[in-house]
Amino acid sequence: MFNVTKKSIQWGGETLTLETGKVARQADGSVIATLGETSVMANVTFAKEAKPGQDFFPLTVHYQEKYYAAGKIPGGFFKREARPSEKETLVSRLIDRPCRPLFVPGFKNEVLVMATVLSCDLVNDPDIVAMIAASAALTISGVPFMGPIGAARVGFAHGAYVLNPAMDDMTKLRDNPEQRLDLVIAGTKDAVMMVESEAYELTEDEMLGAVKFGHEQMQPVIDLIIALAEDAAKEPFHFDPPDYSALLDRVKAAGEAEMRAAFALRDKQERSNAISATVDLIKSKLSEEDLADINLGSAIKALESGILRGDIINGGARIDGRDNKTVRPIVAEVGILPRTHGSALFTRGETQGLVVTTLGTGDDEQIIDALNGNFRSNFLLHYNFPPYSVGEVGRVGSPGRREIGHGKLAWRALQAVLPAPTDFPYTIRVVSEITESNGSSSMASVCGGSLSMMDAGVPLKAPVAGVAMGLILESDGRWAVLTDILGDEDHLGDMDFKVAGTENGITSLQMDIKVAGITPEIMQQALAQAKDGRMHILGEMSKALSAGRQEFSAHAPRIETMQIPTDKIREVIGSGGKVIREIVEVSGAKVDINDDGVIKIASANAEAIKKAYDMIYSIVAEPEEGKIYRGKVVKLVDFGAFVNFFGKRDGLVHVSQIAGKRLNHPNEALKEGQEVWVKLLGFDDRGKVRLGMKMVDQETGAELPPETKAKDEQPEG
Repeated sequence: MFNVTKKSIQWGGETLTLETGKVARQADGSVIATLGETSVMANVTFAKEAKPGQDFFPLTVHYQEKYYAAGKIPGGFFKREARPSEKETLVSRLIDRPCRPLFVPGFKNEVLVMATVLSCDLVNDPDIVAMIAASAALTISGVPFMGPIGAARVGFAHGAYVLNPAMDDMTKLRDNPEQRLDLVIAGTKDAVMMVESEAYELTEDEMLGAVKFGHEQMQPVIDLIIALAEDAAKEPFHFDPPDYSALLDRVKAAGEAEMRAAFALRDKQERSNAISATVDLIKSKLSEEDLADINLGSAIKALESGILRGDIINGGARIDGRDNKTVRPIVAEVGILPRTHGSALFTRGETQGLVVTTLGTGDDEQIIDALNGNFRSNFLLHYNFPPYSVGEVGRVGSPGRREIGHGKLAWRALQAVLPAPTDFPYTIRVVSEITESNGSSSMASVCGGSLSMMDAGVPLKAPVAGVAMGLILESDGRWAVLTDILGDEDHLGDMDFKVAGTENGITSLQMDIKVAGITPEIMQQALAQAKDGRMHILGEMSKALSAGRQEFSAHAPRIETMQIPTDKIREVIGSGGKVIREIVEVSGAKVDINDDGVIKIASANAEAIKKAYDMIYSIVAEPEEGKIYRGKVVKLVDFGAFVNFFGKRDGLVHVSQIAGKRLNHPNEALKEGQEVWVKLLGFDDRGKVRLGMKMVDQETGAELPPETKAKDEQPEG
C-alpha cells in the first residue's frame, strides 16, 4: 500500500530522518522530519494554474503546534488549538522568508505549505525541524522551487558556537549568562537566505562567525534533502517563466522619462503621488492587449527598479539625495505624554514612532502556554502599524503577521539590556505606535523603546539603537550596501538587513534576502556600515536621554521586594488566603508571593508599602535574643505579665523582671493594655520566650547601663 522513502543522517548529536510516501499521499509533497523525538509533518499543495489576473505570488505558510505533541491539553475554556500563537506566527514567517525568493520568477500559482508538529521531545525545538520538513516537501512536490534550503540554530557559549542547543537553554536565555546567542539561519548550498537572532552584545566578528558556522552545519541537511528528492521527487511542474521584455520596452517608451522625474522628488508623498500619476500615464498610452497582460505589473516594477538601482550602482545619489552611508536626520524627544510612565517620540527622516512604556506588577506578567510548559514573561513589546502611517486608507483589525514579527524583532533587540527581575521587579510593557513610515519602522521602535524605558526609570544596562541596511546586487557582480534604507529601497532592493545593539555589541540581527543569497564579503561590509550607523544614532539619542531616570513617574507603581523562608509562605497566605487578604485590605498595597519565597509589594503610596512590609515581617521574622521591642501587656498573672511584643508573638515578663524592686503582684506596676519596652532575655527549655523590663528605660526604650540596674536592684531601707 505504501511506497515509503526514508533517509537519515547524524546531525548535531541527534538522528535526523526524512520520510515520505506513507502519510498525506494526496498532497503534492509530504515529508515527516524527525530530529531526536521531535517530529514535524510538512505538506505542500499548489494550484496547477494561476488565477486570471493574478499579478503577485500567493504563497501561504501555516505552522501549527499540536499540544498532543508534548502530551498536553490546551489551556482555556475551549480546550482546542485555535488562533495562532505568537510563536506559530513567527515560525510561519521563518519558513516563508527564505523559501519565497527561491520560486521561479513569474510563478504566480497559489502554493500552500502546512507544517504540523506531531511530536516534541522538549529538547529539539520543532521550528528548525519544520523549516527542514517544509524545504523537503517543496523540493519533492514538483513545484518550480529552486531549493532546497537547510536550516540550523546556533548558540554561543564559553566562546564557542553550539549547533542546535536545547529548547530549555534558549527559552531561559535571559537567565543563562553563559549562553549569549539564539540564532536561526536558513540558506541554500551556496548562500545564506535568512537570519533571525537574539544576542547579548556580540561583536560583529562573533556574529559573522555564527552565520558562517550555521551555514556550514546545514550542508549535510541540504544533501539529505537532495538524496530524498532523487528517490521520491515528483515530475517537475512544467512552467515557462514569462518573457515580458517586449512589454517592458513599450512601458519604457510610454513613460521612462516621467518615471525618472518622479523618482527625483525628495519628499516621499510627492514622489509616491508622482509615481502613481506616471503609472496612470503609461497605462493610458498602452494598447488594450498590453493592459490585459498579466505581466504588466512586473514590467512597471522592473522600470521602477531599474531607475532606482541604476542610479545607485553607477555611483549616483539615492532618491532622497544621500550617499550610501548617511543616516537620515534624527530628532529624539522624551517625556512627551504627561500621564504615562515613560514616553518617547523618535523621528528619523520620514519614519516616526511614538513609543510608550508602562510599569506593572507581577499580576501583569504574561502567562505563556507553550509545548515546553507554562512560563511567565515580564517584558512585553507590542508594535502597531496603522494605515495612516503611510498615508493610506485601510482595514484596521487584530495584529497581523508583520506586526507580530516586527514587534518580536524589537523585543529581541531590547531584552538583552534589561535589568534582572530581582533588581527591578516590574513588569514592563512597551507599545510602539508607528505614526509615520518610510523604511525601518521596527528599528525606530528599538530606538524609541530604549528611550521610552529610560524615561520611565528602567535602569537599562546600556541604550540600544537599530538601523536597517539594504543591498543592490547586479547580475554583473557589482553591488552596493545602503545604510538606513527607505521604503522604496527595501521594496526594490535585494536585502533587508536589520542590526540593533549597544556601543558594545549586537543584540539582534535579522536578514532577509530577495536574491539567491549573499556572500560573506557583502555581509561583512553590511555589518561594518551598520555599526557606524548604530553609533551615529546612539549619539543622536543621547541628546534626549543617555541613561534611565532616577525618579519614577508619579503615576507609576512602586515595588519593594522581600525574601522570606519558603516554609513561611503558608503563614503569610493563611488558611484560604485569609492572612494575605487582610494584609492587602489593611495596607492598601498589592502583594504577590511566588514559590521561591520572593514577595513583591506594590503601591503608588510608600506608606502602604511600608505597612504591608511590616505586617509580613511580623509574621515571618524571628525575634532576636538581646534585642529590645515595643510591646503591649495582654494578661496579668500572679507570677508575671504576658506581653505581645513581636507580631502575634507573646512572651512572659516574670514578676522579678518587671522593676528594680520587689513586687508582690504585677498589678502593682502594670495593667492590661499598657504599652511597655521589653528586652528578649532568651528562651526556656520548652522554647517559651523570656522577657525583661527592668533593664530598659520605659520612657525612651534605651537599655539602662549596668550600674543603673545594679543601683535600682538594691533593697529599700
